[in-house]
Amino acid sequence: MLTVYRTVQGYGQAELEINKSRFIAYVNRVETEEGALSFIEKIRKQHWDATHNCAAYITGDNDHQQKADDDGEPSGTAGRPILEVIKKSSLSNTAVVITRYFGGIKLGAGGLVRAYGKSTTAGLAAAGIVECQLHTRISACFDYALLGAVENNLRNQHYQIIDKLFAEQVTVITLAPSGQESVLETKLIDWTSGRINLDHVGHEYVETNLRLPGLSG
Repeated sequence: MLTVYRTVQGYGQAELEINKSRFIAYVNRVETEEGALSFIEKIRKQHWDATHNCAAYITGDNDHQQKADDDGEPSGTAGRPILEVIKKSSLSNTAVVITRYFGGIKLGAGGLVRAYGKSTTAGLAAAGIVECQLHTRISACFDYALLGAVENNLRNQHYQIIDKLFAEQVTVITLAPSGQESVLETKLIDWTSGRINLDHVGHEYVETNLRLPGLSG
């Protein structure tokens, strides 16, 4: 599992008019190549009458699944610029479709590259960017008398409490960034004077909203 990666927050849409052509950017977060292809096909069916529906996506472990499609535009002027903007933004698990309705003015190869790149940037800004950091779920089991102190210390030091279980003792499930588990565990032992049982009970990603240079909303 990747420790940290970036992706879009979710669905986003933006529209630009460039030399009388309409460029509509559709962006979505995808987890698999099949998901990317399904999203692209959905937009193409929605805009079956468009001049072009150009697309690109990145997904898979270590971003090994990448594809760009010019959909009838001159080779390298649409799909590749879309893909390059995704890559330059360091995004994973992202699919983009740019729908074009031709307005009667030819843009030329350079103009097309700029138009599809600009449209992609606008779409990504509309979708929002998040950084996903892998965390370990830590189970901390201790006497009820210690609950108030443990909760206060966790919150004061900005650790997230995701669950509490009540039995003979109380169990608090909290999160530590991957690779930093021992830091939190040492604190928990200190806060309870060692009267605690600790265990790792899985992983999950925690998302943080980002604002990347060049992606202004």
